[in-house]
Amino acid sequence: MSELVQTQAAPASDASRRSIPLSLWQIAVLASLFFWLYGAVLVRLVAQWWEDPNFSHGFFVPLFSAFVVWRQRVRIARIAPRPSSIGLLMLGLAMLFLVVGQLGAELFLARFSLLLVLAGSIVLFLGWNFFRAVLFPWAFMILMIPIPAILYNQITFPLQLLASKNAEAVLALLGVPSLREGNVITLPSMALEVAEACSGIRSLMSLITLAVIYGFIVEKRTGVRCLLVMASVPIAVIANSIRVIGTGLLVQYWNTEAAETYFHASWGWMIFVISLLMLFAFHRLIDIIRPKKGASS
Repeated sequence: MSELVQTQAAPASDASRRSIPLSLWQIAVLASLFFWLYGAVLVRLVAQWWEDPNFSHGFFVPLFSAFVVWRQRVRIARIAPRPSSIGLLMLGLAMLFLVVGQLGAELFLARFSLLLVLAGSIVLFLGWNFFRAVLFPWAFMILMIPIPAILYNQITFPLQLLASKNAEAVLALLGVPSLREGNVITLPSMALEVAEACSGIRSLMSLITLAVIYGFIVEKRTGVRCLLVMASVPIAVIANSIRVIGTGLLVQYWNTEAAETYFHASWGWMIFVISLLMLFAFHRLIDIIRPKKGASS
């Protein structure tokens, strides 16, 4: 019994003796070093969020990660710091990624090294238990980094073809004569090109991000959270196909100029709202098929 009491009391006493092994001035020095190394990387990253609509969701990612940490602050505060020297290896790997990324003009590597520095610092000064506690908000921040250009190009064109194929099939069912050549759909009134901006990559990246946020906030079941994230991919494809189909119908039956200007610009917001509604409906369907425990009581 006495051994049990000692075992249970040990973490509390150990936690009371331990504190973050850094003083304020040391933290300030490390922060200054961090911004010296990554200042230019951060500036270019934020500039891309601001200028590129495909990745404007990046502004919300670090804010949500900070919210998750704040929400779990009580549990995190109870974790006793157990620094690990493996953090030094992680920091060294992060510096390697930074150098390779800067020399090779590979922005993704340089930006990912920023997250690796954060992970290495947590492990080095606070330990693995602390890092495991913040693993989800740390991993979520990967979504704020634009995907590499080579991967982006590999994803974009197939999405353009898929949207144009779906639009051609549905327009034919609706009685609209069309001829597709690649990502160009020729209608009687004009040729409709499914350009890169209409590929759906923008709604796909944003919807995946929001699916993670939505699942974390409203759903407790890990499996359902994963289903919501996976479902965001076909939902984004379907919603973007609706955008192309709607544009084709406007071109054929209403006003070609309006379809190319006002409605084409506003379609993005409308399709994103439709995507969110589809994601919500999918979640409700899961709840009907597999109700939450205690929901029927």
